[in-house]
This record gives sequence, structure tokens and C-alpha cells, in this order.
Amino acid sequence: MKVGVVPVNTGGYLAPGFLGRFSRLLEELGYESVWTFEHVIIPDDYDSVYPYNPKGKLTVSGSDRFVDPLIALSWAAATTERLRLGTGVNILTQVNPLYLAKQASSIDHLSGGRLMLGLGVGWLKEEFDALGVPFEDRGARADEYIDAMRAAWTGETVELRGRFVDWHGWKMQPTPAQQASGPDGGGRPGVPVVVGGTSAAAIRRVVARGDGWYVIHRDLEHFAELMGKLRAECERQGRDPASLELTAYWNHGREGLDGARAYEDAGVSRLLVNAHALRMGDPETAVRRFADEVLSKL
Repeated sequence: MKVGVVPVNTGGYLAPGFLGRFSRLLEELGYESVWTFEHVIIPDDYDSVYPYNPKGKLTVSGSDRFVDPLIALSWAAATTERLRLGTGVNILTQVNPLYLAKQASSIDHLSGGRLMLGLGVGWLKEEFDALGVPFEDRGARADEYIDAMRAAWTGETVELRGRFVDWHGWKMQPTPAQQASGPDGGGRPGVPVVVGGTSAAAIRRVVARGDGWYVIHRDLEHFAELMGKLRAECERQGRDPASLELTAYWNHGREGLDGARAYEDAGVSRLLVNAHALRMGDPETAVRRFADEVLSKL
């Protein structure tokens, strides 16, 4: 079982020099990856409902500090050699997909093929309004944007005219260092796309376009329910569930090692922990203790 730490682009991780030192420590201790979260801004007040909290609100506010995830991951990449780098998740429909394709390709190329691009459609309409980006049709935009970025990552001449994208007559170089399999199973240059979300539409997108699934759930019972929906959608689309790499949160304090084994039995290959939520002291102390007391038993 691979274990990563999330999120590393907020709070105390932003102290000058800390993220580089912390990333090196994770690599030395045997953690597999670091992950971020994304918002450009969080309004002081919003009517949109956050789908992963019963209260409908984020646990962070606009007064909290957080930096751009790709910049944070670039910093972590520059100070490590093996640690993988994940966005959990970037809001695809808020950005220009050509810029994001170039940024992702650049990080993957410079890091030697370590990026995992977690993507979601977004839920905070007030943030879309601040960016001047339409909130409507974001699901359809996400589908087309993913296909368009994959086309750009081939390094071949792009000829793509769709509902939202009109790209033609150019090549993107350098290509990503990785070969992403994609839903068709064919190897090609590309950053692995890890689709986030648990709605029916998100699960359809995972199966149709994802290399992996970034799952946010309430507890193991809810996770089992979601896995049933994923398997049903895989059967409907004719895809082997084993072809998807599953990344899930692990509430170690509540679920313990038995929870980790339950996730593994369900097909999860990567668990994420929040160093602060471990309640083992400051992040550096926490990941050291967790590696000694828990990772060594996985």
C-alpha cells in the first residue's frame, strides 16, 4: 500500500523553506507522494454547498493561507528525487486547458515523470464568478478539456475542433516524461489523470476518461457504497476496475490498520493522511511517528 500526505500547500507548510525540507523527509521515511488542494480564493460568504461536509462548508476560509498547487508541487519536486506529486484536485473547468496542459507537461518533464494530475469540475459558483468563468456546462467542458490535453501531450500536431476547444496546427513540446495508459489501455505520452468526485457524473467520467480515481468519502461504509457504484459503471462501460488506480483518504484515528486492510481488499492502492489530523504533534514529528508506528506495519 502506498501512502501519501495531503494537503501540503496551506498553513504551516508555507513557512519559508519548510515544504522543501518536509518533502525530503517524507521521501526519506518512505512516503510515496505529496498532494495539494485547490482554490484560487474562498469568498467571505457563499451560498454554494460543499458536497463533502454535512454542513455544506469548507473547513478552511478565505482568511487562511494557501498557495497555488502546481507551484507548491514544483517546489517539492525540486527538492526530491522519487516523491510523487499529486493535485487533489485541481479545478479543471476554471482554467484554460492549454495552459494547464503545458504546466502539467512541464512539471512532469522536469521531475522525471512524477506528476499525477487530479482534476475536478468544481462546486463553488462564487469562485467561478470571481474568475469570470461560466459555471454552467462545466461537466461537458471537463470532458472535452481532458481529451484535448491528452491530444496536446502526444507531441503530435493537434487538430481538434470541439464545442469548447478549437486547437489546430501546432505541437506541444516537451511532452510529459510518463506514459499514461488512459481508459483505452494504450500507452502514450501523458500525465496520469486522476478524476475526483463521487457524483454519478463524476464516476462516469472516472471510468470513461480517468487513469485513476480520487475518492473523498465519509467512512468505510460510504466508501463501500461508492465502490459498488464504480464497479457498476465499469461494467456498463466495459472497463476493468483494476485498470483504475484508486486513491482514498484514510482516517487512521478512526479506522486504524483494519481500515487500511479493508481499503486494500477493495482495490485501493494509495491512502492519504493529513499530518495535522494524525494528532501526533507538528507535521514533521507526526510523519516520523506515523512512519515508525504505522507504515512499518503495512
